[in-house]
Amino acid sequence: MGSTSGENTTPGGVGRRDLIKRSAALGLISVPAMSFLSACASGGGGGSSDDNAKGKTSKTNPFGAEKNSKLDIVIFKGGYGDDYAKAWEADYQKKLGITSTHTGTQEITGKLQPRFNAGNPPDIVDDSGAQQIKVDVLYKNGQLLDLAEVLDAPSVDDPGKKVRDTLIPGTLDPGVQEGKVVALNYIYTVWGLWYSGKLFKEKGWTAPKTWDDFLAICQDAKKQGIGGLAHQGKYPYYINVAIMDLIAKKGGIDAVKAIDNLDPKAFVGSDAAQAGIEAIYEVVEKGLLMPGTNGLTHTESQTRWNQYKAAFITCGSWLENEQLKQTPSDFDMKFLPMPLLSGSTMPFEAIRAGSGEPFVIPAKAKNLPGAKEFMRHMLSKEWSTLFAKQANSLTILKDGVDSGVTLRPGTQSTVEASKAAGSNTFRYLYPDWYSEMDTAIQNASNELMAKRIQPKEWLKRCQAAVDKQAKDPASKKNHHD
Repeated sequence: MGSTSGENTTPGGVGRRDLIKRSAALGLISVPAMSFLSACASGGGGGSSDDNAKGKTSKTNPFGAEKNSKLDIVIFKGGYGDDYAKAWEADYQKKLGITSTHTGTQEITGKLQPRFNAGNPPDIVDDSGAQQIKVDVLYKNGQLLDLAEVLDAPSVDDPGKKVRDTLIPGTLDPGVQEGKVVALNYIYTVWGLWYSGKLFKEKGWTAPKTWDDFLAICQDAKKQGIGGLAHQGKYPYYINVAIMDLIAKKGGIDAVKAIDNLDPKAFVGSDAAQAGIEAIYEVVEKGLLMPGTNGLTHTESQTRWNQYKAAFITCGSWLENEQLKQTPSDFDMKFLPMPLLSGSTMPFEAIRAGSGEPFVIPAKAKNLPGAKEFMRHMLSKEWSTLFAKQANSLTILKDGVDSGVTLRPGTQSTVEASKAAGSNTFRYLYPDWYSEMDTAIQNASNELMAKRIQPKEWLKRCQAAVDKQAKDPASKKNHHD
């Protein structure tokens, strides 16, 4: 979810169910905070809820987090950085007298897999990035706590409400494994294309609403020595933002569900999938990619885009914060929904939106009461606002940012895009449910972008990945309604 983050963890999203429509204040008064909660419990993911380090419970301390105890916190230091977590930890110590050990890293698997294997995990993990330990794998190994207890606890801001009732509808979905929320996707993310308002103004380009108009700008850019589309070639997750968005907008929510629900015609036999992949391949065939983009990391590609070497780039809404140091002050970063192929079912304004950046509480955490209380505070307006200030992004909390906070141009444009989308949002759940299938689809896209395979072979490989996943009996426990 490149996460959400630098290279987002599965970027998936949220949803359908009037997600943004019902958070009416999105972009008006505040920035909604988006959280992705996923936690695993016994059975498929087992969770000891023996509360170690437990103190007295009260209305303001429902889990009995104990003063003078310690928390071991690991944060993925990617697109959102980790300053927000340090601000949270300082406030937590001030309010509850609980200190923390803070680790900010991109090496999530390298640093944490040995600790999980040894039964000595941290208390809270932001499990994101290219080296994420896949949530479905942790769940199947019984290593995650079911987060129901946190979600059913009283909200910090309004004790008359449960925490889950303060969140944007649908944002918990990506953290669900077999009916249990085992990961909290905390950040409200939108995915799509990005461009420089300054460059477009200079060139007289208008943000395209159709794929034909998109191609025309890419061709004009090429004539002027500028790349058309940049993507983060070493991480094909990013080009799948474009591919999968095109499929969703062409075929509608049914095309999304067909893939999530492992339909035998999810790819091969799907007109939407064929149209989407052929559209992307046209960019490759016509030489409209930014030169060299296939061999670049996310930050290398994004930095060249910041240097006006490409008109467009694909990414999620962590992009602005990740590129703060590389972005010229007058760049005027803008978000753009994926332009439409002819005959598309969804409107241009439709966007992939939802929660990203999964936070988990390991089942064997040493300080479970302290970890649960920390997560409850993450879903308070005060901490959501701290996040928005430090990370230039929204959270899954409804009305989650104080009205006095001024947003940067890119973040503000995502707020406006979310308002324009209304209930026209979609989110794929297969990356959260089926990491092996997701990797296979990414690998196929990598081959396609390098012209080693053509659209027909891409469809075949993706369908094979779907068919393989469908044979796993566990897959019957997941369903995108």
